[in-house]
Amino acid sequence: MIKKDGMYRLLQQHLDKQAVGFPAAGSGADICFLKRLFTPDEAKIALHLSYHPTPLGQIVANTAPEFSAEQTEQLLDGMFMKGAIGWKEKDRVSHWYVMPLVIGMYEAQDGNPTPEFLDDASAYMKTVAYGKAFLAVKPSQMRTIPIHKSIPVKHHVATYDQIRAIIQTAHGPFVALKCICRTGRAVRNKPCKKTSRLETCLGFGDVAAMVLRRKHGREVSRDEALAILQQNEDDGLVLQPANAQQPEFVCSCCGCCCGMLSFQKFLPHPVDFWTSNFYAEVDPEACSRCGKCVARCQVNAVTLTGPNGKARINLNRCIGCGLCMPTCPSNAVRLKKKVPETIPPKNEDDLYDKVMANKKGTWGQFRMLLKVALRMRQ
Repeated sequence: MIKKDGMYRLLQQHLDKQAVGFPAAGSGADICFLKRLFTPDEAKIALHLSYHPTPLGQIVANTAPEFSAEQTEQLLDGMFMKGAIGWKEKDRVSHWYVMPLVIGMYEAQDGNPTPEFLDDASAYMKTVAYGKAFLAVKPSQMRTIPIHKSIPVKHHVATYDQIRAIIQTAHGPFVALKCICRTGRAVRNKPCKKTSRLETCLGFGDVAAMVLRRKHGREVSRDEALAILQQNEDDGLVLQPANAQQPEFVCSCCGCCCGMLSFQKFLPHPVDFWTSNFYAEVDPEACSRCGKCVARCQVNAVTLTGPNGKARINLNRCIGCGLCMPTCPSNAVRLKKKVPETIPPKNEDDLYDKVMANKKGTWGQFRMLLKVALRMRQ
């Protein structure tokens, strides 16, 4: 008989073998988090899942005879309702899969996390072990795409870098969700500095179907999704969809609340770990030194420097969101396309297969962390 904590250790080790790791933490924060989301029986069932969606019948066969078909289905559904595992329907058959902490279990609280969940998740995400695993993910799970107003007509921009084209061609349903990062900050009495709106995240396709099955979020029309997106851009939020040509969610993020952007600001050369096809450029002759671009930037990539106090872009920090461009009164800022262009994976299944293929071992993660540390000293 495996002790209860032993079962959670087995689950931790199983999750760590998936595309995005879940490494052990010396503080025990990893086990505390897993206990928050899984009962011992649920942990046993989760050991039979991978990041690839598995049909219900196969899971039932794998968990017999310890669990009946009815018990297995009930345990799967219980985990799903808590946001511990993922679900999708293929050919009218339920498929189940384990998710990483980010992007996965954390966001699957659908913008309604409990304070206890936030505390346990935060304690684990702050560990060095998790930080190494998170930074080692390649390609990145999310990417940044420009806001609509920042893309000149002369640019030939691929569909996957145009959020409106993505939503116009996406399969329904569509849902609007509270941002879990902004909600978490509000719970701690630290309101967002960019917007008072919480319902800024959008899901579509399989992600929206998951949210609606949990009876969370708010179903919206395609047009309403586009209207929410426009308001997000007007509020100065950074657009971050899944790193896929056919993403099923888009986050609209701020530098004061978003965990991703906060991490970006912490790193000395964040573009080493970021995916974007654009960067901002300033015409110093046209710059009027107003500082609006500095205020709009969410990642501290713009400063007023030099003897004339002109705007300057730090290309090690710029993620090509385009927020600085439309509010420049002298039209001194423009977006430039990177060469060569980074073509994202076709869909999220393809994304995680690529992450798995590029997964670093302990030594690879150590070298990557050492590189970050050395850059911080420069």
